[in-house]
Amino acid sequence: MSAIFSIFAVLVLVLAAYLGVQVVKLHQFFGVYFPYAAIVLFLVGFVYRILKWAKAPVPFRIPTTCGQQKSHDWLPHAKLESPFTTMQVIGRMTLEILFFRSLFRNTRSSYREGDKRFVYGPTKWLWLAGLAFHYSFLVIFIRHFKFFAEPVPAFVKIAQDLDGFFQIGLPILYLTDVVILAAVTYLFLRRVFLPQVRYISLANDYFPLMLILAIAITGVWMRYFGKVDVVGVKTLATGLISLRPTIPPTIGALFYVHLFLVSVLFAYFPWSKLMHMGGVFLSPTRNLANNNRAVQHVNVWNYPVKTHSYAEYEEEFHGVMTKAGYPALDKEYPSEAEGDAAKPEGKEE
Repeated sequence: MSAIFSIFAVLVLVLAAYLGVQVVKLHQFFGVYFPYAAIVLFLVGFVYRILKWAKAPVPFRIPTTCGQQKSHDWLPHAKLESPFTTMQVIGRMTLEILFFRSLFRNTRSSYREGDKRFVYGPTKWLWLAGLAFHYSFLVIFIRHFKFFAEPVPAFVKIAQDLDGFFQIGLPILYLTDVVILAAVTYLFLRRVFLPQVRYISLANDYFPLMLILAIAITGVWMRYFGKVDVVGVKTLATGLISLRPTIPPTIGALFYVHLFLVSVLFAYFPWSKLMHMGGVFLSPTRNLANNNRAVQHVNVWNYPVKTHSYAEYEEEFHGVMTKAGYPALDKEYPSEAEGDAAKPEGKEE
């Protein structure tokens, strides 16, 4: 049901943009106003979420570990699994961000009817699809800088040359266009057909996948099948980036659908699970050293609390504790009769 809802929501967005441009002629809205609003929502939301996470107190070290903590010299220390120094934390974070190391080591469980037992196996296809999707998205993002800058930066040309290295067809087929379609399709079908994953999947899991898939499909269609005025697109893009937008009349409705979907993704990004892009840097389970045995960590957010030690408690209530038959007290106290005899005459408590 969540998957159907997400597909329907994306189709509604596509129809809204297409009819809005083709029928109602809202070129200014879909080409200028909404992209600007989406960028503002993205920046405000991104900064808000980062500041909110940064303010969250982390009074003690809670890194996720699966290796030997540093202790005695004769015990081998797992430096990446249980980092002790800042450099070891940086090494762990680098592998996590660039190569999805924890996902590579991930396992999944399944029940074998024949053996009547649970078995655990690797999920390397999930890791490969996730890695391929993220790097393809990054390269495509870099390639699109050619629409916003003149002259085109050298790093954009390098990315384009590497992406179209095999020079298949005309126009040249970019490998990332194929990879991102395959990766997103796999990630979507995995959520649909694996019962365990489908059970925990919500609409906010399916919607980003369908939205990105729609963006990729419209982009691929414009490049390889449809006719798009590239000069007009660059004029619009450079106008947006320079805050002097102009709407070329030669741009077709399909481009506005593509731009609208990209804008929706930007506006939706900070308020969704996609925000893990920024959150991974602030995760205390990843970015902290596991040095609790060597360093005492004090919660700096604790306000002063008036304590009542056991010695003070016993001093105050030793009489009641003695009457109740408490087996032993830390100190010896005079009995009530001895206490009364020791009092000065004429004085009462």
